[in-house]
Amino acid sequence: MIGLRLIRKRKYWFLFIFLLASQLVFAQYPPPAGFPGTTAIYQDSSIIIGWATTCNITRGYINMGDTTFTYQGSNKASYGSYLYGSGHADGLVVSLGDQGSALLTFEKPIKNEPGPDFAVFENAFSNGFLELGFVEVSSDGQRFVRFPSVSLTQTISQANTFDTLDATKIYNLAGKYRVMYGTPFDLEDLKDSANIDLSSISYVRIIDVGGSILPGLASYDSQGHIINDPWPTPFDTGGFDLDAVGILDHYGQGIEIIDYHDFTIFPNPFTESITIKFLSTSRLTVTLTDITGRPIKQFHPETNEIIHLGTLEKGIYFVQIVSETGQRIVKKIVKN
Repeated sequence: MIGLRLIRKRKYWFLFIFLLASQLVFAQYPPPAGFPGTTAIYQDSSIIIGWATTCNITRGYINMGDTTFTYQGSNKASYGSYLYGSGHADGLVVSLGDQGSALLTFEKPIKNEPGPDFAVFENAFSNGFLELGFVEVSSDGQRFVRFPSVSLTQTISQANTFDTLDATKIYNLAGKYRVMYGTPFDLEDLKDSANIDLSSISYVRIIDVGGSILPGLASYDSQGHIINDPWPTPFDTGGFDLDAVGILDHYGQGIEIIDYHDFTIFPNPFTESITIKFLSTSRLTVTLTDITGRPIKQFHPETNEIIHLGTLEKGIYFVQIVSETGQRIVKKIVKN
């Protein structure tokens, strides 16, 4: 009888361990940009109120497993200028290489307020081809604190050069979202950290995770999991590709109700006219401004309305679309 009870207890214990392990394996974090529940921040979102003003780069190897390997004469990543890491997210990137880093500063310190405080933009060309990076912050530029991160990607086999990842298994790692969409970070996650003033963050550091699962080369998340991402990437564009870091407005309306994918403006660039196509059923106000923000034209478009702009000078303009509830998105257009 006693033996039977021990068997039952062991059975229940094994079942508990299995269920716990299953929860860890199938844990879900926010999905890719464009899916319900995503936390992705669009690059022209109205909640972005500022951008990094300086960027200093420490390049990593294109293949940390073989530091003698070269591409176009260099064994380190070389694509892009350090200047590309500062300013507005625009698709121009600087590549960090394996475990390379970028140190960014801001005109005004970032403060810990309710909700995410800043967003990091990478240039992944799809929802799955993701190159990840650790994010650290500092008040004085000397003592840095790393955001707690989680990677539940399998580590049985290496994610090869052009393999894809599942964003729902990634948390608090930069590069979780595709080009044009930033990964948000909330300073509240660091509230129990020492040697940092969360009311005055002047430095953000991005460090490429490397991605290898080999002993001695692997990087680990805050729970001790190996982080598996596409590796090696033995090109001048290897490693994390930094586009920008934007500061978020804590007092705005939040991520737009208007879905970016509900709108299409084409052609872009344009020469004579643009067509605005949208799916929203609410009454919209569209304002065209120049690069300084000066209004040029305002109207309430119908679906598939053609807007004639042939008299405009060549250059960059912005189309601001505002819903009846006051939510808005901004899109950049170029006249040739």
